[in-house]
Amino acid sequence: MPIRSKIRTIPNYPKPGIMFRDITTLLKDREGFAMTIDQLCARYSGKRIDVIAGIEARGFIIGAAMALRMKLGFVPIRKKGKLPGPTIGVSYKLEYGEDHIEIHQDAIQKGERVLLVDDLIATGGTALGAAELIRRIGGELIEACFIVDLPELKGGEKLRQNGIPYFSLVDFEGE
Repeated sequence: MPIRSKIRTIPNYPKPGIMFRDITTLLKDREGFAMTIDQLCARYSGKRIDVIAGIEARGFIIGAAMALRMKLGFVPIRKKGKLPGPTIGVSYKLEYGEDHIEIHQDAIQKGERVLLVDDLIATGGTALGAAELIRRIGGELIEACFIVDLPELKGGEKLRQNGIPYFSLVDFEGE
C-alpha cells in the first residue's frame, strides 16, 4: 500500500492555483499512518538524536508519534503567542503569505542533536525559520524530515543551500 495513495489533493486551497496535499486522509488510515511512522523511524534507527522538534500543527502529530516510538522527547515549534514561557521567534515568507513561529528559549540544550519534523515542504520558509530557531538556542539540526515534498517549489533546494539535509517519503509534482 503506497503512502502516496492515502494523501488527497484539494484544488484551489487555501487560494486559487494551490493544490493542497492533505495528509488528514493518511492520518485516519490506521495502516497508512502506522506505515508512515514505521518508515520515518526506520530511517533514523541507530542515529544519535536527542530530541524531535515538530512544527505546528501537523508536524506535532508526526513528530510526537515518532518521538514516542523512538523514546525521545518532543519540542513544539508554534505560531506566535501560543507558548506560555519565554520564547524566541522568527518571521518568514510562505508560498501564500507571511507567518511567525516561536520556540521556548529552554526547549533545547546546547549541543543537543535535533530532528525537525513537519508534514510537507513547499517553499521551505517554515522549515528554514524553524531551523534558525533551533540553531539560535544551541541545537544541532541533523536533518529536516517530511512526509511530502513539492519539488517544483524548491524548498528542499533552499534547505540544502543553507546546510540542512532533508528527507521526504513522497514527492508530488505541481503546486
